[in-house]
Amino acid sequence: MRDTRESRLLLVLLIAIAFALITVDIRGGQDSPVQGAREAAATVFGPIENGVSSAVNPVGNAIAAVRDSDSRHDRIARLEQSNAALKAKLGSDDRNRSRLKQLDNLIRVAGEGQYGIKGAEVIAIGAAQGFSWTVTIDVGAKDGIQRDMTVLNGEGLVGRVTTVGPDTATVLLANDPDFTVGTRMEGSDELGFATGQGDRAMRVQLLNGKADVKKGDRLVTFGSEADKPFVPGVPVGVVSRVDPSGGDLTRTIYVTPFASFTKLDIVGVVVQSPKKDPRDSVLPPKPQAKPTPTVTVTVTPSSGGGQPSDGGQSPDGGQSPGNQQSPDGGRSPADQRQPGGQQPDAQQTP
Repeated sequence: MRDTRESRLLLVLLIAIAFALITVDIRGGQDSPVQGAREAAATVFGPIENGVSSAVNPVGNAIAAVRDSDSRHDRIARLEQSNAALKAKLGSDDRNRSRLKQLDNLIRVAGEGQYGIKGAEVIAIGAAQGFSWTVTIDVGAKDGIQRDMTVLNGEGLVGRVTTVGPDTATVLLANDPDFTVGTRMEGSDELGFATGQGDRAMRVQLLNGKADVKKGDRLVTFGSEADKPFVPGVPVGVVSRVDPSGGDLTRTIYVTPFASFTKLDIVGVVVQSPKKDPRDSVLPPKPQAKPTPTVTVTVTPSSGGGQPSDGGQSPDGGQSPGNQQSPDGGRSPADQRQPGGQQPDAQQTP
């Protein structure tokens, strides 16, 4: 509708009529002259209001709940804080138990190998864009750490120190492609050189091309001159694959490291070498093979001379000799007895 003088007058008139009807309705009370019109409107628009109400009520209830929750908000907040603190405590206990176990294993290895160690914690890993496998530990020159020191944990060899700062040091992990360590085979003393291959098994070149080696054999560090960068006797890993010997001067095997390089936490830096080579004493006990259950079947012979009963029949389907009939249809002499069980003393003549 265009905004004209007539439209404005019509709007004012409608507003005046509305106020007049409201006034009459209020003064009329129960006898209001517009009561009939109100009832008619309720009949028409009632279903629509119910539908709108059913859609709006959940929102209204939610708003009311938020409005009325002021008195309960503090209690809920306290419960949530207590729950979070309990979860943090439980998680902390699990982590502390794991770290305590790692520390116990580290102390065991150090004691068996007579290594003087400086405990440390892994606080960072090498940059993702780097080409080397390294970690940073929270001890440095102030703690007596020097370059080319052996790093181990409760499982075995971890790596060697490459860079030392005042309070931290960088460790090159044993699975790095640039990492090489001299090894000695448990029992046979076969020597070799192990090289890291990232997330794959370490590659070991045995100096003896005819060395007798098999899957499951274990290796330790051979040791370096003046025990740097490696002290002797640190567990390295277990042989997982052996390449066939092709008559070469060396033999290649593949070793799964004892240490898990993706789960490093508590480590130790060897700051004092052992007085003597611990040989294989630091290796953990070999796992015992589970016995294979066997089942013994015992055959019990049947009665009757050890031969199974077949109904008295002969192999060709006939009866056994003791039950054979005579050719003329009679019984055999062994069965020709009278009912009394006595033998006939004379034949009857026809």
